[in-house]
Amino acid sequence: MSTFTILLGGDLVRTPRLDRQVAGTRVIAADAGIDHARLLGVMPELWVGDFDSVPADLPADLAAVPREVFPPEKDKTDGELAIAAALERGATSLVLAGAFGGRRADHAFLHLALSLRLAEAGTKVLLTSGAQEGAPLLPGKAGFDYADGTLFSVLGFSDLSGLTVSGAKWPLDHVEVVFGSSLTISNEVKSNKTGGLEIALGHGRALLLAHPYPLPES
Repeated sequence: MSTFTILLGGDLVRTPRLDRQVAGTRVIAADAGIDHARLLGVMPELWVGDFDSVPADLPADLAAVPREVFPPEKDKTDGELAIAAALERGATSLVLAGAFGGRRADHAFLHLALSLRLAEAGTKVLLTSGAQEGAPLLPGKAGFDYADGTLFSVLGFSDLSGLTVSGAKWPLDHVEVVFGSSLTISNEVKSNKTGGLEIALGHGRALLLAHPYPLPES
């Protein structure tokens, strides 16, 4: 498996878990995401974008990262271009660092939707801000290693059927969830005799959003 970390422009906090996820991966930065390279102590092999959001006072080594420059008036975001560059280089797994928050809610939504499309095409995707993580959920079963008490939600991107959630404070057993329902918002991991959090989906598209490192209330 070839894993690439894509540095996006959203908020990012460094945590031990994020360090483990990024360790040993190849790195591509999307425009302002280059600033996260300083935070994480990584060196991108490529910097992609229209360069309208370049951070000030970049260290010389980051400023010298090879660039692939695109015009501001284009039909893809800098993040999508960086992901495409990773796929062209053989990526089979992606860590989208800085995928949430920031100034552009539309970009954050795109990353959620794009992760589902990538997963349907066979690419493993993790979205992360360090504090929050997202993982696409497609028909089938998936397990997650979150500690007890971790807050999580299942965000439906369609009507869902056959949704089973085990290892949770409020388990579900083959339920139907209509698109836009809040039924699957704000659950907690609670290990059971079979292990940690497990989610099975019969039909539909969804995304698990978990909070392994909740930030303090402002």
